[in-house]
Amino acid sequence: MRTNISLLLPVSAIGALLCAAGCAVPLAPGYQIVKETRDVRFVPGPTPELAIRADYTLLNSGTIALNSIDVRLPSKRNSGRSDLHVKTDGRETTPMPSSSVGQGDTSDVIRITLEKPWARKQKRELSFEYALRSTNDSQSYATVEPGSFHLGERGWAPQLQPPKRLLATYPAWPAHMTYSVRVPAGFAVLAGGARKGEKKLGNQAEYRYELSSSDLGAFVVAGRYTKWPGSAKNDSVRFWTDQPLTNNPAESAQQIAAIWKTFTADFGVFDKRLREPQIVESSAVRDNFTGEAGPAAVSFPGGALINPAAFALGIDSNRFLEIVSQTLARNWFDEEVEPSAEALIGMGDGLPEYASIVASEARGGEQARRHRIYEYLRRYDAAARDAQETPIAATAAASPLSQRRIALAKAPLFYIELEDSCGAAAVRAALAHMLSSMRGQEVDYNVLRSVLEESTGRDLSKTFREWLDQKGIPEDFRARYPYGGGSGQKSN
Repeated sequence: MRTNISLLLPVSAIGALLCAAGCAVPLAPGYQIVKETRDVRFVPGPTPELAIRADYTLLNSGTIALNSIDVRLPSKRNSGRSDLHVKTDGRETTPMPSSSVGQGDTSDVIRITLEKPWARKQKRELSFEYALRSTNDSQSYATVEPGSFHLGERGWAPQLQPPKRLLATYPAWPAHMTYSVRVPAGFAVLAGGARKGEKKLGNQAEYRYELSSSDLGAFVVAGRYTKWPGSAKNDSVRFWTDQPLTNNPAESAQQIAAIWKTFTADFGVFDKRLREPQIVESSAVRDNFTGEAGPAAVSFPGGALINPAAFALGIDSNRFLEIVSQTLARNWFDEEVEPSAEALIGMGDGLPEYASIVASEARGGEQARRHRIYEYLRRYDAAARDAQETPIAATAAASPLSQRRIALAKAPLFYIELEDSCGAAAVRAALAHMLSSMRGQEVDYNVLRSVLEESTGRDLSKTFREWLDQKGIPEDFRARYPYGGGSGQKSN
């Protein structure tokens, strides 16, 4: 279950009392996932697609019988989902759209009404089949091309929802989950978890993987790629590209390895299975923030999916390395934890940008750090001249692009302010603690402030209020970083 830290103390206190009385007693309506399997199959053709199948064995572990199950499916708009088939206990069923179940504008949530009430301690089988196709949308969790595809950690598999009752929680997951990936022979495949086997099926190959409770979600990157280095070195950055790289990537690989090492040192080990980053080319990637063409990248666990326009900058260029740095940082701040909807700009985008400043400082010292800070101040001033600013905390993914540009330029500077006020070591230690303690869960500004105050021993309410709830760049910050182009705007 995604947890809000503002609820941790009362929930933990209640939980302690309940456990003292016997934790085996269910507290609310609900169910658990006893078994889960998924299958991913690449279907080539003029319009390539991914055939997805997900099978579940569910156990009613709650307090009452259930009459329906709500499920969030991959977004039609973002993933081109089509050809949906749902079965309960082996029989085809027609789910209701979300508009019929009172969940507002969530058109990808469906309700499966059961023919008979689902009694307590009874098991049910549930399965889904659908296709995902490439779209022009900028969302990053699924891309499909004629010779490659990628599925991120989230957004492509069904998400089973809890019953809409007091104290109901998301269904508990099994200790292990298996999934298979079927691709044309000759495809390279990178996927989450432990590879448990492979077999040839004519002109195709199938790979089987297993995830444990300590792993992040299932993900897949696959395609016909030219690999560098050619040998299977275990301690090297890897490049997978559509064509052989024209320049020797050794220097770039060394710089990227140093960036990964910095993030690991400051924010903790991302995943014990993913010890070196993977840089993969994909022409399907667009700017995830603006949806615009041009150099862009998206993250997947342990790597970065980079489009040809970014590669064209030159893999040794500072701009390419900045793009890689910001994208790899999302492994920690968008893969290891999930920023809440309210914190998508300030944390989901702001923290990776801040982390890229940390990486620049590790490579070039204080001068590089100040250079990056001036760069964000210039971006902020330029964006604020062309639009009406909204505070970071009030800027959402659906806000106008002009307002998001302002917030995105300001958000990394908020973390620089925290470093200047509290010390870089304390801030980075707090972020590392947040990542380890909230792994796989939702985080928000309450979580962030809590771990920072615990790490630094300071009341940060004023800093959070000035930077997140008010407009402008505080004047004392501008005084510390006088790059010469300040707008003179004051917080209000």
